[in-house]
Amino acid sequence: MSERAADYAAIARTARAAIRDIADFPKPGIVFKDITPLLGNAALFRGVTDAMSAPFVGQGISHVIGIESRGFIFGAPMPQALGAGFVPVRKPGKLPGRTLREDYALEYGMDALEVHDDALTATARVLVVDDVLATGGTAAATCRLVERTGARVVACTFLVELTPLGGRQRLEDRAISAFIAY
Repeated sequence: MSERAADYAAIARTARAAIRDIADFPKPGIVFKDITPLLGNAALFRGVTDAMSAPFVGQGISHVIGIESRGFIFGAPMPQALGAGFVPVRKPGKLPGRTLREDYALEYGMDALEVHDDALTATARVLVVDDVLATGGTAAATCRLVERTGARVVACTFLVELTPLGGRQRLEDRAISAFIAY
């Protein structure tokens, strides 16, 4: 293992220890992964975003997409390491100007995401970022939305993957990276 890989493994162990489980939030039967202790530790937060960015350095990423809202937290610092721009994907009605919209199904209903219609071009190479990959519905909708602009999704990356929920399957053949898996 290289020194850098060993450093990132140590950061992942520290990050995993910082994330706390909150039982029955936001509803009974759910165990919520609370990332706020990780965010409150400046050195750890920096180490995590650096480690999440590292696999994509030199991959020609032109834009990082952050999915509302916690995807903004991890997505916003990553373009600095990648020499890329940042584009927010938001809930409907949050972006000014003309947008593209993607509706998608949730376990309990429907939702939608929007992006500015001029945020990406056909030459854009995009990294999609969110905090958690659970069932994959939000990330899959984001990828479809990005591709409707003509841009190419190079990969999707997440702080945490909840592997029993099978989110990778909804992302089909896309390149997926998760810093921590449960």
